[in-house]
Amino acid sequence: MQDDRIIRESGVDARVAGIVMPVLDALGYRLVRVRLSAQDGLTLQIMAERADGTMTVEDCEEVSRAVSPVLDVEDPIDGAYQLEISSPGIDRPLVRLGDFEAAIGHLAKIETSVMVGGRKRFRGEITGCTAEMVTIARDKVAEGEEPVAEIPLDAIEDAKLVLTDALIREALKKDKEERRQRKKARRRGEPMPAEGEGAATEE
Repeated sequence: MQDDRIIRESGVDARVAGIVMPVLDALGYRLVRVRLSAQDGLTLQIMAERADGTMTVEDCEEVSRAVSPVLDVEDPIDGAYQLEISSPGIDRPLVRLGDFEAAIGHLAKIETSVMVGGRKRFRGEITGCTAEMVTIARDKVAEGEEPVAEIPLDAIEDAKLVLTDALIREALKKDKEERRQRKKARRRGEPMPAEGEGAATEE
């Protein structure tokens, strides 16, 4: 299975990603991010979602049951660790081209691995996105600095949405529409679409 993410892990995180991606794919999920942190000793966070961006608490439990035995066999991490499966949350990491396209009009934080226009950290509204570049209108600009930044996608090391009222409103609107669709499906006796995002989020 090909990893279509623009932003990927390195080191142990990358090894874990390689182990769990086929498991997630077989279950109908896709990997968002793997992160091993020193939180509570050692915590391995695996962030995943369905293709439509949803991830329920039940989905998190299903993924946990599936990946735990595989990780036990492969044993990619030295020492004991706590496994945490989570949904991306509203202020989600942006890791695929589709994530950046869906984020147009919203505030984001972006860090690059190399200098872009004399800096490596950006914060602003995403105003456009192509297969090579994301454009943001920076929200804080010093005198003489360019208000608009064009950032090559292959230079991005980390990117995530910033929680704003507009982002919350959009998430609530999407959730309301999903509930309406489920209600219609129940009336017709059709299979119900998956629930919205799960509550088991990090950050």
